[in-house]
Amino acid sequence: MTNLLLVAAYSYLLGSISFGYLLVRIFYGRDIRETGSGNIGATNVSRTSPALGATTLVLDALKGALAVALTRTLFPARTVLLTAAAFFAIVGHVFPIWLNFRGGKGVATGLGAFLLLLPKTVAIMIAMFAALLLAFRYVSLASILTVAFFPLIAWVFDSYPYAPGTVFFLAASSLLIICRHHENIRRLWGHTEPRFQWRKR
Repeated sequence: MTNLLLVAAYSYLLGSISFGYLLVRIFYGRDIRETGSGNIGATNVSRTSPALGATTLVLDALKGALAVALTRTLFPARTVLLTAAAFFAIVGHVFPIWLNFRGGKGVATGLGAFLLLLPKTVAIMIAMFAALLLAFRYVSLASILTVAFFPLIAWVFDSYPYAPGTVFFLAASSLLIICRHHENIRRLWGHTEPRFQWRKR
């Protein structure tokens, strides 16, 4: 239990580093939470600057990967702790203590975290996300559907030891990200969700 609490603490703190907020504040002097959807993630940041959006995506993924890499160094072969690190990094991104627990959706952070654990699954998810985005041009829809299939894809394609705790953290990660898209789901249902634009017009 002590090890789990330690992993939860540093993974949460790493995940709570809000790169989207910091980058827009540094380069534009604005609060990204007052722009577009109000989200601190890469999609909303890209509405201000595509370059900063791409940078946010990479950095958000890296902090998730760092949480898992650190856990792998401290607790090798502890698969439950590795998946716990991924989950709590996502929690940190979604509920950052520095921004009054108002954060992002957790997709990029989860992507980076699980890339080290389930590379085949992540590769399939990236391809699935790209196909859905090209087909429908809704980032939110592509994210929700891809994440919803994450546990199933992991079970089918990645040889990973699935202890009950591991399954819990995988499923909890997916559920948290999907729940964080509740506003997008409402807009999709009401046909008011904006489509992704490849360039500003």
